[in-house]
Amino acid sequence: MDALPVVWFVAIAVLWGGYILLEGFDLGVGMHMLFSARDEKQRRVMLNAIGPVWDGNEVWLLTAGAGTFAAFPLWYASLFSTLYIPLTLVLLGLIFRAVAIEYRGKIVGQRWTRFWDWAIGLGSLVAAFGIGAGLALTTTGLPIDANGDRVGGPFVWLTPTAVLGGLALVGFCLVHGATFLALKTDGPVRERMGRLVPRLAPIALLPIAGWAVLVEVQGGDPVSWTVLVLAVVAVVLAWIAAAKRREGWAFTGFAAFGALGAASIFAAVFPVVLPSTIDPAYDLTIWNASSAEYTLTVMTIVTAFALPVVLGYQAWSYWVFRKRVAPEHLPAAHDAVPAIRRDVAARTR
Repeated sequence: MDALPVVWFVAIAVLWGGYILLEGFDLGVGMHMLFSARDEKQRRVMLNAIGPVWDGNEVWLLTAGAGTFAAFPLWYASLFSTLYIPLTLVLLGLIFRAVAIEYRGKIVGQRWTRFWDWAIGLGSLVAAFGIGAGLALTTTGLPIDANGDRVGGPFVWLTPTAVLGGLALVGFCLVHGATFLALKTDGPVRERMGRLVPRLAPIALLPIAGWAVLVEVQGGDPVSWTVLVLAVVAVVLAWIAAAKRREGWAFTGFAAFGALGAASIFAAVFPVVLPSTIDPAYDLTIWNASSAEYTLTVMTIVTAFALPVVLGYQAWSYWVFRKRVAPEHLPAAHDAVPAIRRDVAARTR
């Protein structure tokens, strides 16, 4: 029985880490569409680079949230009730972003596309900031009492730590997204992102480094510190690769930095899943917040069969769409409104 909460703590950490790595470059690309693209063709290249995979990457968020709810219901209840406002903003950002990606190309027109470009960029920014803030507070603590209930007003979560975590994930997404575009595109976007990454990374990754050090100072052990050192090595190697325009190695290095950084943070707080800033006696741990043994056993069996299928499918989709996207590969812009009007007119005759 004691092993299953540990297994599911590791599983939840892997799920959140997987979401940050995969959805991270999607959110970064969305922000770069708004802030870095120079014309409509560059924005379309960026959007087509993530077109086949962005919706599949969002499944990791659903899986991480559902896994947290099923394996550690008290953790889920305390976290989501305390962070109701930022998580609502995350949900709205993801909704607007998804709608914008689908509707952007339906009508040919500058005002139409620019409106949806802003929705994609700001939706990505809000989602990244909110998720980063929530994860930071999960690892550093929230004001919860012995029952796991929030103590204080609805904005008690708005602390410097939350801002640091939000900036950390935004910065990582910007670097990860730029590296992905340098790897996945060709032409002006590839050149622009290739020049941007070495200049952007040292600044944009400072908040996530600060977050990791903060958690380590509060509760780190030799294992978590060792993982953090490996993360630093990975990011240095990634920066060197980016400076030399080795896009594949740069993307791998920054992804390793994100994975190792997340691993060091979760390792530092283990076995606590939600610290209480009021009294350490109120901390939620994997022992007092987990589901019953039967529930965890069933979840483990189902996951053992389902996870290889999901991973295999996602790996296959990335392999199928592995080629670079270039401006000459873009299909002609298509205005769907005239066709819809003709169809409506034909039906009403």
